[in-house]
Amino acid sequence: MSDHKRVSTIVFDVNETLLDLTTLAPLFQRLFGTADVMREWFAELVLYSQTLTLSGHYTPFADLAGGVLRMVAKNKQIVITEDDISGLKSLIGSMPAYADVAPALTKLREAGFRLVTLTNSAPSASPTPLEKAGIAALFDHHFSVDAVKKFKPHPATYQLVADKLGLNTSELCMLACHDWDTIGAQAVGYKGAFIARPHNSVLNLPDVPQPDFVSDDLSDLADQIIAAGLPRP
Repeated sequence: MSDHKRVSTIVFDVNETLLDLTTLAPLFQRLFGTADVMREWFAELVLYSQTLTLSGHYTPFADLAGGVLRMVAKNKQIVITEDDISGLKSLIGSMPAYADVAPALTKLREAGFRLVTLTNSAPSASPTPLEKAGIAALFDHHFSVDAVKKFKPHPATYQLVADKLGLNTSELCMLACHDWDTIGAQAVGYKGAFIARPHNSVLNLPDVPQPDFVSDDLSDLADQIIAAGLPRP
């Protein structure tokens, strides 16, 4: 029996993996005159989320997103208003799902996998971002790093899911479009599945864990996971 057959649960990242981050681009186009700044802002957001965790600090992801927007704007001598910050938070909470998401989730559920989410975003009141995107009901559970006050890829975030579900980490597979997320999950025993969304690639280096499954289409990625063996023998 392969190790893949032990996997019973797929753990999905949310922002950019399931929900389309590019829908934030018009805000950055308006504020900075180019949508390209969105990628700079998001990279800084990830950097500072990890910096806070490494230095023993925590602030909710949406608040951090606003703070980083102010920082990037100050670097470019652009004035950001409270309305701009509110607009960013509103857009983050209303991102649509990619077209390949619902079919892939349905396919995995029908194959017998349990599906859950693990996001850096804090829990929000209904309707949640996933409810607005129309895919919340396809998941069995939703988890947030807010429960441990540490951002991914800290080991405690991935262990949280295993502990809450009463599973060994070897029974879990992290599916994300950020290689740092799959690397973090694999470091505590998960399998890794990488979906290559635009501007996201795998880091190919010796001694760096490589994802067990890789594709640029979520339905194809689901097929790979299913072909490796059903969740229970």
